[in-house]
Amino acid sequence: MKNIFNKNTTLFFLSLLFSVSACEDFVEVEVPNYKITSETVFSSDETAHSAMTGVYNRLFNSSFSNGGSRSVTFLAGLTADNFTVTSSTFQILEFGENAIDASNSWNLDLWAGCYNMVYMVNAILENVANSNALSEKTKKSLEGQAKFIRAFTYLNLTNLYGEVPLLLSTDYHKNATAPRNNLPTVFNQIIVDLEDAILLLENDYANGERTRPNVYAAMALLARTHLYLENWEQAEYYSSKVIDHDVLYRLLKDTNDVFLANSEEAIWQISPLGWGSSFTHTNEGNLFIPSTTSNPIAILSESFLNQWMDQEDLRLTNWVASFTSDGKILFYPYKYKIQYDASGGRINEYSMVLRLAEQYLIRAEANVHLGNLQNAIADVDKIRERAEITLISESNPHISESELLETILQERRKEFFAEWGHRWFDLKRFRKSFILSQKPNTDWQETDIWYPIPSNERLKNPKLTQNDGY
Repeated sequence: MKNIFNKNTTLFFLSLLFSVSACEDFVEVEVPNYKITSETVFSSDETAHSAMTGVYNRLFNSSFSNGGSRSVTFLAGLTADNFTVTSSTFQILEFGENAIDASNSWNLDLWAGCYNMVYMVNAILENVANSNALSEKTKKSLEGQAKFIRAFTYLNLTNLYGEVPLLLSTDYHKNATAPRNNLPTVFNQIIVDLEDAILLLENDYANGERTRPNVYAAMALLARTHLYLENWEQAEYYSSKVIDHDVLYRLLKDTNDVFLANSEEAIWQISPLGWGSSFTHTNEGNLFIPSTTSNPIAILSESFLNQWMDQEDLRLTNWVASFTSDGKILFYPYKYKIQYDASGGRINEYSMVLRLAEQYLIRAEANVHLGNLQNAIADVDKIRERAEITLISESNPHISESELLETILQERRKEFFAEWGHRWFDLKRFRKSFILSQKPNTDWQETDIWYPIPSNERLKNPKLTQNDGY
């Protein structure tokens, strides 16, 4: 693994300005020269905002968040039951077969990509706090954005690995030997960061671009966090705040429009501008859509396809496509329509991170647990109506609580496949991960609910304990 910044570099934030892309290894990041960073990058509002732009560009290039083959979207998707591996690459097969070795380099890239992002936003926070040159408006904005991204990153880390080190500074020597923190401690920090972000961020989007989080993005992520913690009242409260802001957000009638840049369903997206070149397509489109010369490294599984049961669901019609290989018809995610584009022209699709449909299903699930079944049915029916399938209020208005929860789980599978590992996280939340033992070629064990802590990281940090089963 190469250092992100070699030992002689003193231009950490200048590298953010140009979004230097390299193989990540968090623990080898050296302490930057703070005299240079404070006197140059944080000497004006303009350059400080440019440093934050570098963070967003990095999100598009970082393993965990870029939507590519080493991202949460793909690897957590493999771990669940929506994909079938077509590649012979052993690192991919290990994720698909639920037999991840602690030495798996793709797992290391996933972990290191997260901690690389944590380091970047911690550095932003420290330098913003120490700067006397920035306006208060800029300080608030950058602090809010950095805390949002830190919370977002830790929410992914905890869902993938369980207990993880909670790093809140750029102190290299302290971070390099940090032990794992328990889940309540990490989740508490996630909530604190998001509550702070709500107070610091603007209501609107800068220049109409939904690529920098606003107040409602922080509320949406906080709703998800409380859902994962089974804090039903808070999940219902924050999801309602987002849903009710219909000036900015609405469910799009045409599902083909959902993943377009700055769609009205988008709460937060990541732009392919992070390529820093002429490429104008998403990594998701490039990964999942077959090209004229090669097939994708994973396709949609029989288990996923069988759930539709001949329903004429617009999500099946518009978000799933097929190709023929060796005489077989195979299916792939088609939420993103552009497989490759090096025209350098307009970017038509952004990578979706948070969208309104999730907030409806968060509120529905919370309301079931709060005993508000009719409200929950109404929210699920919003999603079903858009898909043009039978409404629960018409077909089964007296549905039981358990049946409705099962329906919500199924709707989440149909709505969020090939997006950010939702299916994997949902199976764990609903305590149904045992069904993964039915996957073909799986080596499923109960301890597989957490990924292994990368062995390389444990060699460098003796205080990092390993998850059970590895």
